[in-house]
Amino acid sequence: MDLGLRHRTVLVTGASGGMGREIAAAFGAEGADVLVGYRSRPEDAASTARLVEKAGGRARTAPYDLGDPATARTFTEAALDWTGRADVLVNNALRPFGFRPPGDRFEEVGDDWQGKLRDNIEGAVELTRRVAPSMRRSGWGRIVHLSSSLVTEGVLETDGGRIGSEYYAAAKAALHGFSRSTAFSLGRDGDILSNVVVPGLTRTFRNEERIATGFGVADRYAARSPLNRLLEAAEVARVVVFLASAANTAVTGQSVAVTAGA
Repeated sequence: MDLGLRHRTVLVTGASGGMGREIAAAFGAEGADVLVGYRSRPEDAASTARLVEKAGGRARTAPYDLGDPATARTFTEAALDWTGRADVLVNNALRPFGFRPPGDRFEEVGDDWQGKLRDNIEGAVELTRRVAPSMRRSGWGRIVHLSSSLVTEGVLETDGGRIGSEYYAAAKAALHGFSRSTAFSLGRDGDILSNVVVPGLTRTFRNEERIATGFGVADRYAARSPLNRLLEAAEVARVVVFLASAANTAVTGQSVAVTAGA
């Protein structure tokens, strides 16, 4: 299937590794021009860019920090200066919270949660605001936000959720409401779609150690899936690419679970 992404300009944040690397490479395989966003690892971003080019696309790298609104402007300008377009935005970057031991209480966490909560919400919102004018001018655009199944899953460890994810889940949940509303406001001005992809626990090259030492969480999560396994990052990436493509003409304002059915 021709996804209509050849020579489209795609901005992917948090693309120096993990899920973002696979997403960027998957767009490269469709012949897209991919702007690889990174916060602190330019060498890893350069490695991602090489993967994009090997797959058949073009790539450049540019810094982007969720906590610094000025980089939303410079990141968008990097895309516009390169190709004159900002066709697709994938808000994949996140500011990790870490997870507290289940015995700890969320109300006793120190004040650092406030900045991380703001960054994870406001960073995605600000970058979306920056690309919206370009999409409105061209009458075409796709926005995909990466969320987490922790937003909708239970909180018991045996259910696959995590006591200790209150603030992270709050930040990700905000993306759902934002995406739903912007799907309507942007959709008035053209073929501009906005969706949320909701991965479950997914294998990436950066989380293998955490999965292996996670007190059996991965095995319990896999057991809840009809496939009886965790998904690989590349499998989630293919869903992101479809939602961000010209082949998707009907899905907007939705939250799409990609959890292997768990």
